[in-house]
Amino acid sequence: MPEERLDPAVRRLAGILVLGALAPLLDSTIVSIALHTLGQDLGASTASLQWVSTAYLLALATVVPISGWAVDRYDSRHVWLGALTLFLTGSLLCGLARNIDTLIAFRTVQGIGGGLLLPVLQTLVMRAAGGRGLGRLMAAITLPAVVVPILGPVLGGLIVGHLSWRWIFYVNLPVCLLALALAWRGVPKSTPRPGHHLDLTGLLLLSPGLAALVYGLSETGTARATAIPAGAVLIALFTHHALRARDPLVDLRLFQDRAFAVSSILTFLNGLALFGGMFLLPLYYQQVRGEGVIAAGLLLAPQGLGSLLARTTGPLTDRLGPRPVAVTGMLLCALGTLPFLLPHPGAALLALALTVRGLGVSAANMAVMVGAYQGLDHARIPHAGTTVRIVQQVGGGVGTAVLATVLAHAHGSAAFPHAFAWATAFTVVACGVGLCLPVRVASAQQRS
Repeated sequence: MPEERLDPAVRRLAGILVLGALAPLLDSTIVSIALHTLGQDLGASTASLQWVSTAYLLALATVVPISGWAVDRYDSRHVWLGALTLFLTGSLLCGLARNIDTLIAFRTVQGIGGGLLLPVLQTLVMRAAGGRGLGRLMAAITLPAVVVPILGPVLGGLIVGHLSWRWIFYVNLPVCLLALALAWRGVPKSTPRPGHHLDLTGLLLLSPGLAALVYGLSETGTARATAIPAGAVLIALFTHHALRARDPLVDLRLFQDRAFAVSSILTFLNGLALFGGMFLLPLYYQQVRGEGVIAAGLLLAPQGLGSLLARTTGPLTDRLGPRPVAVTGMLLCALGTLPFLLPHPGAALLALALTVRGLGVSAANMAVMVGAYQGLDHARIPHAGTTVRIVQQVGGGVGTAVLATVLAHAHGSAAFPHAFAWATAFTVVACGVGLCLPVRVASAQQRS
C-alpha cells in the first residue's frame, strides 16, 4: 500500500500550532519544580501554594468544554489567536505578581487560555488533513505533549537555580509572541456558524462538574469525598441532557462509533500511564535514590529519547491501522515499568527501561488518537477534540490521585514498588481494551 504524504500546507500549519502549544505544556511542568522557591519568596503557606497549580487546572477544566463550540461559532483563527493572547497576558501578569493571591488570580487567566489551545489545535489540524496521513500528523502534534513534561523539570530546575522564580512565567513570553506572529500569517480563516448557539444548560452542568472532579482528584480528605461525588452527579446530569439535546455542548453520540468509543477508553487509560508516571518517577528518583531536582530531571531524559523514537511509528499506524501499534505500545510501557518494582535496580537498567517506556507510551498515544479521529466527518471533529481532551485530562487526574493514595497508604521500602505495580496493572488493562480497536478504521462515509 503506498504511503500517504502529508500536504506541505498541513505540515506548516501543524508546526505553527505546535509552537503555540509548547507554552502551556512547558509551563505546567516548570511551575511544579519552582513551587517551593516561590512559596519562600512570597511568604505563602503550603495550603495557599497548592492553589497556584489547582487554580490553573480548574480554569483549564472549565473552558475545555466550550472549545468545540467556539471553533464552530467564530473564526477558528481568531479563537486560536485569542487563546494565545490570554495565555501570554496571564504569563506576564504572573511574573509581575506581588503576593500569592494575585498570582493565583493570574494563574486562572493562564488556565483559560491554555484550556482552549490544545483542543483547538487538534480540531484545526484534523480538519486541514481531511483524514489523510493521520499517523504522521499525530507524530508531529503529540511530540510536545510527551517530551515537554519530561524535559520541563530540567529547564525549571535551571531557571530556579540561576534566576528569579518570575522567569518560570517570563519564559513563556517569547514563545507566545513568536507563535502569535506566525499564526497571524499562517493559520487560515474559517467560516463561522452564526446560528450555532451555545448549549448553556450543558455548560452549566459540564464545566462545574469537571472542575469539581479535577479539584477532588487534586485534594485529600473531606474535600475529595465531597467534590468527586458532586462532580460525578453533574457529569451524569450533563450526559442525560446531552443525549437528548439537538445541539449539545459535547456530542456524546460519538460514543456510538466503536472506534471512537474504544479510543476514548484507551485515551483515559493512557492518561493514567502517562500522567501517573510523571507523578511517580521524579519522586522515585528523589526519595528512593536520593537525587537532587536537576539530577532527577536529567535521569528522566531517556524517557524523552524513547518518545522521540516513537515518532517513527506514525507511518506504521497509517499502514497497519491503530490496533497493532496501540497494543504493542502499551505492552512496551508495561515492560518499561517493571524494573521499577525491583528492590535495587541498576542505573543502566532504569535508563533502558525509561527509553522503552517512553517509546511505548508515545506510540500508543499516537495510535489511539488516530483511532479516535480517522474517518470522522468535518462537522464532528470539534466535538471529538473536546471529548478527547476531557477524557485525557480526567484520566491523568485519576491516575495521579490513585497512585498518590497508594503511596500514602503503603509503608517503607514497599511503597514505590507497590505504586509502580498499580501503574503496570493500568497498562495491562489498556492492552486488553486495545484489542477491541478495529484493525482498520472506516472512512467518514462509512462511519457517518
